Amino acid sequence: MKRKEFLKAMSILPFGAAAYKLNTLQAATKDFNPTVRMPVLFLGHGNPMNAIEKNTFTEGFERIRKDLPEPKAILCISAHWETRGTFVTAMEHPETIHDFGGFPQALFDVQYPAPGSPDLAKATKALIKSVPVGLSEDWGLDHGCWSVVKHLYPEANIPIVQMSIDHTQPAAYHYALGKELSALRRKGVLIIGSGNTVHNLRLAAWDKMMTPGYGFDWALTANEKMKKMIMEGDHRSLIDFNKQGREFQLAVPTPEHFLPLLYTLALQEKDEHTHIFNDALVAGSLNMLSVKIGTA
Repeated sequence: MKRKEFLKAMSILPFGAAAYKLNTLQAATKDFNPTVRMPVLFLGHGNPMNAIEKNTFTEGFERIRKDLPEPKAILCISAHWETRGTFVTAMEHPETIHDFGGFPQALFDVQYPAPGSPDLAKATKALIKSVPVGLSEDWGLDHGCWSVVKHLYPEANIPIVQMSIDHTQPAAYHYALGKELSALRRKGVLIIGSGNTVHNLRLAAWDKMMTPGYGFDWALTANEKMKKMIMEGDHRSLIDFNKQGREFQLAVPTPEHFLPLLYTLALQEKDEHTHIFNDALVAGSLNMLSVKIGTA
């Protein structure tokens, strides 16, 4: 949100409330001085085993890291933290959550001890005007977050805050909420949406896991349509994903993995380019497509 827009929004509040919110925002962002505009990412996280394997997808994450300015902090919207209402993690030391089962012990042994950022949590809460935002001490970093961020910042030295997905709200709500985060991009915050554009586990062909690029016809069709919409900036059609026909209905049987993409797209500004990477289907019905939005 630009300064003029912010001041205009504050002007509709009673003076006392406006002053309180302004002071809260300034206090919360005291350590986040203005920076160049950070890029924004959507990362297809896929199989949790990507956290400990070296493959074409993890190599894609490592390559994109080279194009990123060093962030002061990360705000991650992961498909794996669904809540009623909107929350941000606000602890100093978030735990590494292993929210999966049936995988080798080596995956459960992984720890990603990145610090949290109560200041970023408070700044995020202060920025969002449309809904109340809760500060949570009950979550941490789930695998939608740490399994991909560890390939960008293996030293675990960048503070991370997660923001939850309110599962009671429609897609347009999440897109609008994403727009309210824009000021953080000029405070050195890297915003990451983590999910999958095509994500239908019930129809996955697990026997084809090792066949690169294997995809069902409906998944291939949905993927091509989604990419076209992303590249052309047709955000409205992606917000209305449930109106795009049978292929989209199969690709997005439930919305939680798709919604982080909308947070990323909502932050795109008119002069910014879109770069797609890791565009490959796995097991017929899962896509690792990832997106970087920025000027370079």
